[in-house]
Amino acid sequence: MPSQFFDEAIARRYHDFEFTFPTAPLLGKVILLAGGTGGLGAATAALLVRQGAHVVAGYRGDAERAQRMRNAMKAYGDGELSVCRSDIATQEGRGRLLEAAEKMGPLFGLVVLTGDPARGATEEVFRRSMEINYLAPLLLARQAAERMQQNGTPGSIVLFSSMQGGYSFENSTAYASAKAALVHGAKVLAKEAGGKPNIRVNVVAPGATMAGMAQTSVSSGKYDRFVAGGAIPRFGRAEDVARTVVFLLEPDSYISGQVITVDGGLTLRRDLAPVSPPE
Repeated sequence: MPSQFFDEAIARRYHDFEFTFPTAPLLGKVILLAGGTGGLGAATAALLVRQGAHVVAGYRGDAERAQRMRNAMKAYGDGELSVCRSDIATQEGRGRLLEAAEKMGPLFGLVVLTGDPARGATEEVFRRSMEINYLAPLLLARQAAERMQQNGTPGSIVLFSSMQGGYSFENSTAYASAKAALVHGAKVLAKEAGGKPNIRVNVVAPGATMAGMAQTSVSSGKYDRFVAGGAIPRFGRAEDVARTVVFLLEPDSYISGQVITVDGGLTLRRDLAPVSPPE
């Protein structure tokens, strides 16, 4: 029996080599960036503004940086950007961010870039890591998905893990465990939120990148051995991550429940570098 979902019109277009590639898929879309004034968040905001999106960048404490970023974004395009101070570890803070975004229109996308490097192995470090790196991002994502469902709005959610959340790096238990938990939580949420309206949930896992939380470790020389040994040709850049995020946000994307590791092949080719456990 023929498929009831097969689209004959699309099949005819393909037969005639006619393909559709949107030129500004995020034009006018409302995107919330939690942690959007950091190194990776600012790059993502710049690319979204260039595409004409309406962006709300959340930040926790550095108001001066947030205002400098807001002014700088005017050079990137016609999109609109506002900033909102909040702490997503609290229910009040999560609500404030979502309300700030919805003032610009129906929420289409959420990107959660917040995190804590969780250095050390005390009980306090483990508890804080789970709160900041797992619980707060996942709760915000669930609340955003619920609002999209209530509004009947399809959308996209992108959470941030790390290469350490998927691969074993020594001396990173507190951080890596929370990021690994976030990956699994995102996959469960993707399963729950799919349907009508379809809300896609994906994860970006950056590697040794010259922005964001990895910047301190990269600048210290800790990861030089991976470049010197040929595991990667260079360190990651904020633009590498931003392009991946925006790709996952595109409205007609066919990707959900996946993790994209943006590490230049570092986790694949670690054996090419001399062993020296990261701290």
